[in-house]
Amino acid sequence: MDVTLHLAQDPEADELLGRSPLAALIGMLLDQQIPMEWAFKGPATIAGRMGADDLDAREIAAYDPEAFSALLSEKPAVHRYPGSMAQRIQQLCQFLVETYDGDPSGIWEGVDDGPELLRRLQELPGFGKQKAQIFLALLGKQLGVTPRGWREAAGDYGPPQAFRSVADITGPESLAKVRAHKQEIKAAAKAAKSAKK
Repeated sequence: MDVTLHLAQDPEADELLGRSPLAALIGMLLDQQIPMEWAFKGPATIAGRMGADDLDAREIAAYDPEAFSALLSEKPAVHRYPGSMAQRIQQLCQFLVETYDGDPSGIWEGVDDGPELLRRLQELPGFGKQKAQIFLALLGKQLGVTPRGWREAAGDYGPPQAFRSVADITGPESLAKVRAHKQEIKAAAKAAKSAKK
């Protein structure tokens, strides 16, 4: 895995996401209730604060929980909820150590079909079905992980140029399309809620 991603819209952070499976997973985990760029810049911020140029699942899993929470809480905070996200990241890393010997790429290496890969992603702490499908689509569209049936397993996020999630973001233009789609969904949900009143 050594590609250029454009999710953080920051060259250094994007470079780490493209070469580190763990950074990409942590970015995906952080991608909730904050702007996407902020979430995907998080792994590089964490690595920098740990004095490293990469992230290691064993090191994060073994980190003192209070110290790790403090690391994420430093200004600027890595997330709107740095304490709970620090806990989630450590749970993810502990799972990776126990299940994949600390190597996140073990999740997808040697997997023959999309449904199995989706199942494995859904086992990850903090990854529900939607997050797992988006990450599966990102793996297939940008990171060269394309087991049989991956597009179908990724659901609405699988088709080419769906512009529904981070899986389709390759630069500012596609980012704007994904943002527009998300705003449409929010507006439709708001309208549906108002109609029920």
